[in-house]
Amino acid sequence: MTEPVTHSEQNTAATDFVYGLNPVLALLADHQRVVESITFLKGGHGNRLQEAIELARQRGLRPHFADRSTLDRLSQHAVHQGVVARVGVRRQPSFDDILDRVQQATDCLLVLLDSIEDPRNLGAVIRSAEAFGAMAVILPRDRTAPLSAVAVKASAGAGERVDVVRVINLARAIVELQDRGVQVYGLEAEGAQTLDTVAFSGSVALVLGSEGTGLRRLTREKCDALLAIPMAGGVGSLNVAVAAGIGLYAVRCRRVVS
Repeated sequence: MTEPVTHSEQNTAATDFVYGLNPVLALLADHQRVVESITFLKGGHGNRLQEAIELARQRGLRPHFADRSTLDRLSQHAVHQGVVARVGVRRQPSFDDILDRVQQATDCLLVLLDSIEDPRNLGAVIRSAEAFGAMAVILPRDRTAPLSAVAVKASAGAGERVDVVRVINLARAIVELQDRGVQVYGLEAEGAQTLDTVAFSGSVALVLGSEGTGLRRLTREKCDALLAIPMAGGVGSLNVAVAAGIGLYAVRCRRVVS
């Protein structure tokens, strides 16, 4: 009998600000968290900026307009594209919720991240997860980048739509998913098989390791198989966000329909 998984202690991903056109448009369209205020660049122009202003008004918000230095300060001098929103927390599902959804699905796709510390990489992975239809991104509570404004911006708005669930113990979470029929594949440069030789079927989870050291030993041992990305040339490894995109695309292309 396996020990019950220690589930996430909190199911919110908090950022004080969301900035950039794609993230803010996604925020305004999705209604998953409260928008406390929204500030636009005074004299700003462009169809998408006007779309954001109109969408804010449709949500009953009163747009504020300010000079560029104010928006630079609010976004901590990030590329805000003329809009910064102050937001409340976004409610995220618990790991139990994800397990229930997996139980009911026949061919879901999940992404598990083991100690990804760069928020831009986290955001880029979330963007790929949405692009290829992943149900959720699951990551450990500790030694992992927060779903910060930087990550949300890097996700190009996907961070407002994709469920991002934190668990205390990733290895136990893998076992819980396997108990529900999910095939768990770790992406590793030294994998015994390559992505292009596997026919994926049923529910699948891809596990990717940290930018520097890859998958931790226990995480690696819990995977059903370790897969390498076939590469030519002298490059020994890929950025984790690039690897995630390739892996998700491979699952989609090589999925066997039952």
